[in-house]
Amino acid sequence: QVTLWLKKLYEGVPVPEYEVNERTVDILHEIMECNEETDRDIMLLIEDMKDRTSKYEAEAEYWQDILGESLGLFEGSLPEDAAKDLTDLVEGAMELEVEDTSLTSFYSAINDMTLEMYKTKSKNEEMEHKLRILTRKLNSALMVEKQLEEDIEKLKKSQEEQKAKAEVQSKNMKFLEDKSKDLKIRICDAEDELVARGLDQSLTHEALMKSSEELAALYKEIEPLKTELASYLDLPPSIPLAQVKVEEARKEL
Repeated sequence: QVTLWLKKLYEGVPVPEYEVNERTVDILHEIMECNEETDRDIMLLIEDMKDRTSKYEAEAEYWQDILGESLGLFEGSLPEDAAKDLTDLVEGAMELEVEDTSLTSFYSAINDMTLEMYKTKSKNEEMEHKLRILTRKLNSALMVEKQLEEDIEKLKKSQEEQKAKAEVQSKNMKFLEDKSKDLKIRICDAEDELVARGLDQSLTHEALMKSSEELAALYKEIEPLKTELASYLDLPPSIPLAQVKVEEARKEL
């Protein structure tokens, strides 16, 4: 069936080569069935159109006979204005898709089109309203997006500045640490050199720092003693003078 259909389809032209297997044959058979069904539908449509054409031609001849015999109106006998009006009437009837050219049919069709027009207009207004709302929302979203982009740029710039500052601080810290290590090494080397030359160990940096700490601790211990000593400095140097002082204070009281 597929082979005969392909030969009929290409009408004497060699059929293009294809891989013959179960899958390709099934696909071609399905296409063949769809094609044949479409051909049948088209043939039915053509027959229906031919039938309608025959009916319309017969009806046209019928009305031509009536117009010619009853009213004496033949093709080309109408005045130009009348022919134009008749053509407009026919075109209007075809445009409105009415069954006949009666006023009732025209009024019904016009009312239907007017109603459809109002529905379309109402729908268009509704769509315009939705469009305005969406436009406002879109503009608002664009403004928010723009603000966010500006904030992101500011944040990036701030982060870059902070990163640059952090790098500078890190370099400074590294420099100070290296400098401190270098000074410590120099101090140790100098102390070792001084010790080698006979410097007293008590004059080294560590010994001086330790002595300073011990001196500070002694100052803290002496502070209460100084306060207590100050209270004794106001006393008379002898007991008789102290008794005189006590007697004078008693008299003042």
